[in-house]
Amino acid sequence: MIKLERSAEDERAKLADLAGDEYDAQWRRWRKASGAVQAAVTAHAKATETSRYEVEQAVKKAVRHAPEDPTDE
Repeated sequence: MIKLERSAEDERAKLADLAGDEYDAQWRRWRKASGAVQAAVTAHAKATETSRYEVEQAVKKAVRHAPEDPTDE
C-alpha cells in the first residue's frame, strides 16, 4: 500500500503547472493511481477487521513522514 500511495502522490505532484489536455490526462493518471490506493486500503481494512480510516491514515503518514532516501537512516 505504501508503494501505491507514493505512486499516487507522484502522479498528483505532476499536475502542477499543467493546463488543458495535459492536465486532464495527468488528472486521469492520478485518479487511477488514487483509486488503486483506495481499493487496497479497503481490502486490507476488511481483511484485518480494522477501521478503513485508520488504515488510510497510517499509510498516508508513513508516506508523508518517511525520509526521502531510506539509506539516510
